[in-house]
Amino acid sequence: MKRILMLTALSGALLGLAPTAQAQTDTTRTTVKPQLNTAPPGTTTPRPTQTQPAERPAVPVPAPPPVNAPLPPGQPSTNSPSGLEFPAGSRASEQPKPLRKFFLYSNFGLGYNSNGDVSQFNLSLAPAIGYRVTERFAIGPGISYSYTNYGFSQFLQQNGYPKNISSNNLGGKLFAQYIVLQDIGIFLHAEYEVTRAEYPDVDASGTQLITRSTVVQTPLAGAGYRQRLGDRAAADISLLYNFNDGINDIYGQPVIRFSFLFDLK
Repeated sequence: MKRILMLTALSGALLGLAPTAQAQTDTTRTTVKPQLNTAPPGTTTPRPTQTQPAERPAVPVPAPPPVNAPLPPGQPSTNSPSGLEFPAGSRASEQPKPLRKFFLYSNFGLGYNSNGDVSQFNLSLAPAIGYRVTERFAIGPGISYSYTNYGFSQFLQQNGYPKNISSNNLGGKLFAQYIVLQDIGIFLHAEYEVTRAEYPDVDASGTQLITRSTVVQTPLAGAGYRQRLGDRAAADISLLYNFNDGINDIYGQPVIRFSFLFDLK
């Protein structure tokens, strides 16, 4: 009986001490307090970043250069394979125009000569076809017509000569022309004409004036000036020396020519 009472009392005592032991056990448990950020302002703790696969950089495609844009040094252009460029607007930068080989060349001429007793006035018209051998040198054939008026002095008229007499002359010619200064328009010109011409003469008695027909050869040479009238036309004026300054001369001295040039296709 006593053992039972003692066990009961011991059990009650143990039950009374259990909360106290539990409280003592809780006080010994370590508690973790939140840590404050003591780092300086603006400083952040780096976070681990997730590594992403690297992307290949895009290759830039060069844009085509604008028209007439300067190219890098040493790179030839399509218009200048040699790489030699000239300033824009200069003559050297212009594209060369195709050479027109054939052209029409007609001229109107004036001539006058006087030796005191006989004066000579001449009008001539001579169309021709020209051919350019090079850009500066041209040759060509043509035909020539001239009207010549001879005037006689008072002394000759008192001896039976008329006041004047006229003749018509028709022939052919060859001409050659060389441009000396192309920018200015200065050229050299030469012609050789063979003409069936009429000229005044006296009869066998020496008292009667008559008109004779003969073949006259006339070399002419001199210089001229050309004025362009557009891409295909030009006007010339030239001063020529008549190397046939004899009795059968049909042009006089000097010979002034006004010419018109027109390029053919």
